[in-house]
Amino acid sequence: MLKLYGYYRSSAAFRVRIALELKALDWESIPVNLRLGDQKQQNFQQNNPQGLVPLLESNGQFIAQSLAIIEYLEELHPDPQLLPSGITERAQVRGLAYQIAMEMHPLNNLRVLKYLEKELGLNEDKKTYWYQHWIAEGFSAFEKTLKSYGSAGQFCFGDSPSLADVCLIPQVYNGLRFKCDLSAYPLIQSIWDHCIKLDAFKSAAPENQPDATTA
Repeated sequence: MLKLYGYYRSSAAFRVRIALELKALDWESIPVNLRLGDQKQQNFQQNNPQGLVPLLESNGQFIAQSLAIIEYLEELHPDPQLLPSGITERAQVRGLAYQIAMEMHPLNNLRVLKYLEKELGLNEDKKTYWYQHWIAEGFSAFEKTLKSYGSAGQFCFGDSPSLADVCLIPQVYNGLRFKCDLSAYPLIQSIWDHCIKLDAFKSAAPENQPDATTA
């Protein structure tokens, strides 16, 4: 049994849940309430000194960082593939995923937003402006990359879900929470509309997690 320590609204945990569901793996959700500080408890930090989610427990071993977890799952359970077989195509899909996970998400995660509010004194409107600005910057480049790769608007790359979709959908989900306008990104909007109707993505959605009603 795989155990995923996560928070229902965490984009990074959302990514791993999608991967677990796409691969139809047997897993257990272990809620970590970031707002109550569960991630700062000693029993959690001894397994992940960063104090971040997600954290995967597999065969008594702990693996941190969402993309590392997903690639671990990909190697352990390669069917269905989340990365293409070709070397160039694999690098292109990773590049799409990294645009989201390494360029966009770090500027807008909960830790950053709390710092903007508590340490720099930004009010809600200014925090939202910050969020929307960096989403627009990132999605503008991502949309152009999708177009250059010939996305048909169902998935980011090719005709099946990939690591890129696993990263994109949680970012769009959060963007919509912050009232980001997607009208300038028709491919992103189309991929969102398609993927969010698929069972794996629906099961992994924040509102369908056991801690959604208590966090």
